[in-house]
Amino acid sequence: MRLISGKEMLEKARAEGYAVGAFSAHNAEMIQAILWAAEEEKAPVMIQVGQRAIRYMGMEAMADMIESFGRHTGVTVAIHLDHGNSFEQVMQAMQLRFQSVMYDGSHYPLEKNIELTKKVAEAAHAVGVSVEGELGRIGGTEDDLTVSEEDAFLTDPDEAVRFVEETGVDSLAVAIGTAHGFYKGVPKLNFTRLEQIRDAVAIPLVLHGGSGVPDDMIRKAISLGIAKVNVDTELRHAFAEAAQKVWHDDPEQCHLAVVLGAAREAVKRKVAEKIRLFGSSGKA
Repeated sequence: MRLISGKEMLEKARAEGYAVGAFSAHNAEMIQAILWAAEEEKAPVMIQVGQRAIRYMGMEAMADMIESFGRHTGVTVAIHLDHGNSFEQVMQAMQLRFQSVMYDGSHYPLEKNIELTKKVAEAAHAVGVSVEGELGRIGGTEDDLTVSEEDAFLTDPDEAVRFVEETGVDSLAVAIGTAHGFYKGVPKLNFTRLEQIRDAVAIPLVLHGGSGVPDDMIRKAISLGIAKVNVDTELRHAFAEAAQKVWHDDPEQCHLAVVLGAAREAVKRKVAEKIRLFGSSGKA
């Protein structure tokens, strides 16, 4: 496994017009599935460690598993902290050899978000770790963070310019109408706003809430500057559905190796599908 900075990975994607899949892992089987799919597709990937995984498995355990399983692959990987919730947590991720961190200050007023994100970026850049910031609020629930439709709002292009200039972030998560979790109807993405942001800032843009967005919308978003697409809900759904099917179809086959093996294969198929959609096959 070749570990590289998120900045290097995403700048290449932006320059060449594809997106890196940023896949959230929650256990050993999901880590293996992501790595194996990436190796088969010869694609660079980010393996995201989010807040729920940190509480369930522990940040150090997740990092150790990624490095252990990855040691026997030729995959290009950036281990990424997703929705980092404090300066201290971001520092812990850097101590554990993460190559990329996200600090999520989007729930604060702009000035406070800039102040806190800048502090993170200065510390991270001192040790070669890339930083993702977020501006605007993405609706839905991810881990234990819930944003109502009323509280969600689109990223303002002028504020994006100020945010990027004053914080020094390497990538920017933008709110253009996506939501965390599955959609109740067809999502309505504001591509005009995305194009305005792309033209205003010169860094890779990130799409959170990628699960359930129609393929044509994903392709268009990538053509308008999205260089990283987060995928979590669809992976968890594939895992749970495959495990449940084993139990339902043959209750006698209750060995965990059978149940978890089927779940792992389902996640692997979903990751490979997304890699091909994002155009990152063969880009490692």
